[in-house]
Amino acid sequence: MFGFDPIVLAIVVLAAVSAAAVAYALLFSKIEADKKSASRINRVKSAESDRVKVKAARDRVQELSKRRKSVQDNLKDLEKRQKTKKTVSMKSRLVQAGLTITAAKFYLISAVFASLLMLVALVVGASWMVMVGIAVVAGLGLPRWVVGFLIKRRQTKFLNELPNALDVITRSIKSGLPLNDAIRLIATEGTEPVKSEFLRVIEAQQVGLSIPDACARMTIHMPLQEVNFFAIVIAIQSQAGGNLSEAIGNLSKVLRERRKMKAKVQALSMEAKASAVIIGALPFIVATLVYMTSPNYMMILFTDPRGHFIMGVSAIWMSIGIFVMRNMVNFDI
Repeated sequence: MFGFDPIVLAIVVLAAVSAAAVAYALLFSKIEADKKSASRINRVKSAESDRVKVKAARDRVQELSKRRKSVQDNLKDLEKRQKTKKTVSMKSRLVQAGLTITAAKFYLISAVFASLLMLVALVVGASWMVMVGIAVVAGLGLPRWVVGFLIKRRQTKFLNELPNALDVITRSIKSGLPLNDAIRLIATEGTEPVKSEFLRVIEAQQVGLSIPDACARMTIHMPLQEVNFFAIVIAIQSQAGGNLSEAIGNLSKVLRERRKMKAKVQALSMEAKASAVIIGALPFIVATLVYMTSPNYMMILFTDPRGHFIMGVSAIWMSIGIFVMRNMVNFDI
């Protein structure tokens, strides 16, 4: 076995340590410079990535502000159109009711109907005041009420079918069809009155109108808030872009929830409506029963001028009460 001199071993270790210290002293400046360079490079890279993130965030904010401004502009235009809404002509009301007759024919039918009822009143021997009242009611009131009833019924059918039509449009767009073909599909395969209204949109496109303008014109023949919502969605998508299928699908869900809310409010207000009907009909029922039991007691209201005055004042107060009760039980959603 060979032995090692401790002195020699210590000298070797000290020489190695000294050489390492000298090398570190000579290379320290370079090592520090490399560290600083690497740190600078990392800071530059992080600054560039931060700049890219900031730019992307700024672009997103600008896009959102642009879309928000587009929505606000469309809502302002809609509100302006509603404020400047003119009186609907009888021709437009007939179209809204789904009738194919002209306004002149409607007035002719109303006049003929009023004349027939006046003739019946003349044969019966009614007074001229009763004949005038029958003519006004039969010629102006009843036909317009029938048109209003038909408009309301057609609008209710339209609202019941509109969410289904929007679902079909959403699925068509998701499957790859353009919006024109999706609307054309509703115009050919849908149910009335949604079919005829979307067919008017297709006809408006054929004469040169854009899809947003054609959808906006739908409110002329179907003046409903739900149709305004649909027109706004189409207009915003055409101006600011976005996922049209998702927007129309969300609109369909909103319309269904809106319909459920209307049904719930109507169910909750039925008791109040029934009470209003009973209260409004009670004076007429009592007057009829009193006339059947004591005719002379009631006839003074029709023969004496003071009775005419009392009946006139009573009619005014009854009209005010019916108007107030009607506003109390009717809710806009």
